[in-house]
Amino acid sequence: MIGRLGLLGFCCCVAFVQRVPADTPAAAPEPTRHEFIIENLKTESGAVLPEAHIVYGTYGELNAAGDNAILLPSHYMADMHGYERLIGPGKSLDPKRWFLVATELFGNGRSSSPSNTSEPFHGPRFPVMTIRDNVEAVHRLLTEQLHVRHLRAVIGFSMGAQQAFQWAVSYPDFMDDTIATSGTAKTYGHGIVRLESEITALTTDESFHDGDYTAEPEKGIEAFAIVWTAWLYSQEWWRRELWRQDEPPGTTLSQVIEQYRKNFIPGADANDLILQMRTWESQDVGATAGFQGDVEKALRSIKSRVLYMPSQTDLYFPVTDARYEAAFIPRCTLSIIPSLWGHPAGIGASPADAKFLDEHIAKFLGIRAAEH
Repeated sequence: MIGRLGLLGFCCCVAFVQRVPADTPAAAPEPTRHEFIIENLKTESGAVLPEAHIVYGTYGELNAAGDNAILLPSHYMADMHGYERLIGPGKSLDPKRWFLVATELFGNGRSSSPSNTSEPFHGPRFPVMTIRDNVEAVHRLLTEQLHVRHLRAVIGFSMGAQQAFQWAVSYPDFMDDTIATSGTAKTYGHGIVRLESEITALTTDESFHDGDYTAEPEKGIEAFAIVWTAWLYSQEWWRRELWRQDEPPGTTLSQVIEQYRKNFIPGADANDLILQMRTWESQDVGATAGFQGDVEKALRSIKSRVLYMPSQTDLYFPVTDARYEAAFIPRCTLSIIPSLWGHPAGIGASPADAKFLDEHIAKFLGIRAAEH
């Protein structure tokens, strides 16, 4: 029941069971796995990690001119496969054309995380990593290990969109284009309240023990998952029972809900889940050095062209927040995804969503129709 490629391959924040429509095209090419290690990484919190690891994948090759690199920063608890719905032959992100670099956020359980870091930073003692911490580390990865000095684009969904906006503010001359889907440059109050409700649901499990658990707090993780699920799709998606598109005949709503409760992010560690939520809720491009907390000033500083694609029915990053931010970005194209699939529309949750994204990304990057 519930067809899926697994949460880690879908989204963002979509830490959730990925649903795969029956007409999903052939799988994307497999990325090549790499790892970048930074010694004595100083974080914005002041903590210094003796050894910080960033796991990432690459598709395609950097051309001789060095002008075909595209960065795909990961979303909530995702790995390097998180953008596969947008990658493949004939798509806007075709590895034969582009050198795609898909990085994994700190805290996803593969890059440095609470679950895989030794003391004194193991578990709940791992420092909160900001979006800027991730951007700074990946900038070093690109320039020091891959020798990429300029990006054709940064393309990000959800927490990946947060990173894309931060890149555009922190390194305004480093990319030609910024493409953000289902994500904003700042996490506003309502988003923080949502994230705090999910953290609370997880941590109230008595077996959590302030993060020093000896076994995963399963009841807390299930509570977290079901709270998250309530925000994932639009209310209309649930009313129309669009989940039936991907389910075998006879599947009930109760079965669907139970699958989300039990299999939201299989194998995830509770401290990792919390760390990435703290990263998410702390994001604010206005807090970048030089902007004195002024998000509007930070957005006005963006030099790259921006394609901003919020989902019309996103409950995580409401379209009203995107409209507010877009008004301050100098060269911004706001294209709203007309979807009932809520937040995951921004990663191509339905075939129509994937088509919308692919066509708009191709047009923005200047790929001719005959080539696409």
